[in-house]
Amino acid sequence: MTCLDDLDPENELHDKVVKTLDNAFVVCGTRASKPKKDKFRLHIVTWNVATAEPPDDVSSLLHLNSPKGADLYVIGLQEVNTGPLRIVFDSVFDDPWSHCLMTSLAPRQYIKVASIRMQGLLLLVFSKLKHVPFIRDIRATYTRTGIFRYWGNKGGLSVRMSFYGHTLCFLNCHLAAHMQYALERVDEFEYIMDTQTFDCKKTPKVIDHRLVFWFGDLNFRIQDHGIHFVRSCISSQNYNLLWSKDQLNVMKDKEELLQQFEEGPLEFQPTYKFDLNSDTYDSRVYKSWFGFNSKKRKPAWTDRILWRLRPKDASQDAQEEKRVDADIGKVKQMEEDEEYPLKIRQDLYTSNMEYSISDHKPVIGVFTLELRKMYETPLVQLQPEGDWSADIDAMVVYSPLQPFKASTWDWIGLYKVGFTSVLDYITYTWVKDDEVAFNEELIQVYIGKEEIPVRGGDCVLCYFSSHLNCIIGMSEPFKVHGSKVAIEEGLMPEKLSEFDRAEQVRN
Repeated sequence: MTCLDDLDPENELHDKVVKTLDNAFVVCGTRASKPKKDKFRLHIVTWNVATAEPPDDVSSLLHLNSPKGADLYVIGLQEVNTGPLRIVFDSVFDDPWSHCLMTSLAPRQYIKVASIRMQGLLLLVFSKLKHVPFIRDIRATYTRTGIFRYWGNKGGLSVRMSFYGHTLCFLNCHLAAHMQYALERVDEFEYIMDTQTFDCKKTPKVIDHRLVFWFGDLNFRIQDHGIHFVRSCISSQNYNLLWSKDQLNVMKDKEELLQQFEEGPLEFQPTYKFDLNSDTYDSRVYKSWFGFNSKKRKPAWTDRILWRLRPKDASQDAQEEKRVDADIGKVKQMEEDEEYPLKIRQDLYTSNMEYSISDHKPVIGVFTLELRKMYETPLVQLQPEGDWSADIDAMVVYSPLQPFKASTWDWIGLYKVGFTSVLDYITYTWVKDDEVAFNEELIQVYIGKEEIPVRGGDCVLCYFSSHLNCIIGMSEPFKVHGSKVAIEEGLMPEKLSEFDRAEQVRN
């Protein structure tokens, strides 16, 4: 597989695809005012859910009642239930957390564009529907750091993507526990960063991406201070008195990799460890070896969200490198960063005390990304041809708007309006197998009438690229009419498609 990002900026293809917008701003040899920058809202959640089932309402977690809606949601969970029966059930159906989040977001025009799970770690990415054709080159991977780096109870999950041409990577980690293992946590993070790779020439590693978000149950604790002092500072909201002893802050002074990541001020109370179903910090008595009572867990900011924006290399060495043209790839990257700027601002960094199903509280980070889009046109335009119903075979017409690498594994899916994910299609057809006519501008693809829902409904068509692992084109919503034949004969259950039966159950 090859990323679209990997097109050589010097070739003609790249000029057509990426720089068309620039040409629009050149009038009579004079460049017009700079192209506008767009702003996007990113909502990140990290939560160690301690094997609990999802709550009935996640509105507060996702700020669904906020007047400012998010463009992207990124949800990183740790300690999702991995019991034997749960694993079997989740291998067939969506796990309860994914299902809860999808059903909460789908009515608001979001779909799940990426997900990956490793035992109890889960990473989900949701996008506003209008952005979906511009989220490309989606890849996901994981790294185990549990027992002998074989067991997946600890480790990291990553999802990378191109968002309007800007490379983003999201890394959800669950690192080693306990006060004395701060160095081990740093070692695990460095191991994850070193070993995770993606099939993209320009961004083969996490650190190569334009913008990286690192979050999760990082398990860093508050050292030196006693439990009573820590709790006193929390009660009086003097959180700043604890910052200098936070292990992540301490390790940042020593580790170069950590210094590259930024974090907002910890102006919320530590999120670990709480009694279940309460806002009370750990009050239980623990039994240790030989029946002695062990200490209560000291509160800590174990759950964190950090980010790294790829720095502009303005050093003298870089300038010399540019002059002698020693590293063309580096120079091109610098030029692209300058031509297509990306800025990030953190608008909110807080915990949510409302949820008490776990011994951790969820942490929320809200960001504004300001960027200049590298492209504003989808790769494919598609639409239904004529009226659609289960009484006649149907045709899809699509046309490539920009060059891309097509495959025999590309497919077009029919979705109900309000679908939850790429896999939530009613039916699909292989583009090459069912192609019936084409010319340079328009291609027709056939869908048999037996695949179309008898009851009809409001639907959309989506073109899925196997090379880019994403939807690269989407039709406007259209009406699939109810079957006249079925209405005349009566809607018998055996005549309904799987989609129709699901609709009957919902209704």
